[in-house]
Amino acid sequence: MAQIRIRNTNEIIAGEEKVREFLNQYEVIYEHWDTNKLPQELADNFSLSDDQKSAILNIFQSEIQELASRRGYRTWDVITLSEATPNIEELLAKFEQIHTHTEDEIRVIVAGAGTFIIKGTPDTGYFDVNLEPGDLISVPENTPHFFTLTDERKVIAVRLFVEENGWIAHPYEDHSFQKS
Repeated sequence: MAQIRIRNTNEIIAGEEKVREFLNQYEVIYEHWDTNKLPQELADNFSLSDDQKSAILNIFQSEIQELASRRGYRTWDVITLSEATPNIEELLAKFEQIHTHTEDEIRVIVAGAGTFIIKGTPDTGYFDVNLEPGDLISVPENTPHFFTLTDERKVIAVRLFVEENGWIAHPYEDHSFQKS
């Protein structure tokens, strides 16, 4: 289950309902998928082939179709990041820049873990949403945020897009942001 850390205060918010309640204040959608149906050989493989990525999409086809019909997504894929990913440092540097999108950014963690850092109100500041397998998050359009890996440095995630071109980031300058 996801857990939130508010950076200004180090307050931790845990438990599915408390996490959902906190994120709802920022119009961030939080849901949970059952990842137990993912075969272990896929869940433990952070260097997936295109066929294995397609297999993951097929496994979660009903969840993806339901979400696509509800939210208007037109395309989806699987991304995997780990030490085995070519140019991992360059990719993370790209992801770890505060940015916005003209559509929501939705990810479902199916294996491994990752963290979205999202800008809240001036009182709250930035908060980390630590995601584990099964956690689905949708960061609203035009909300400053970025994604990074946890210390384990491996994740498999399903990404869904409205725009056919996929992930398009718009840099967001924020001199008040401090890395933790």
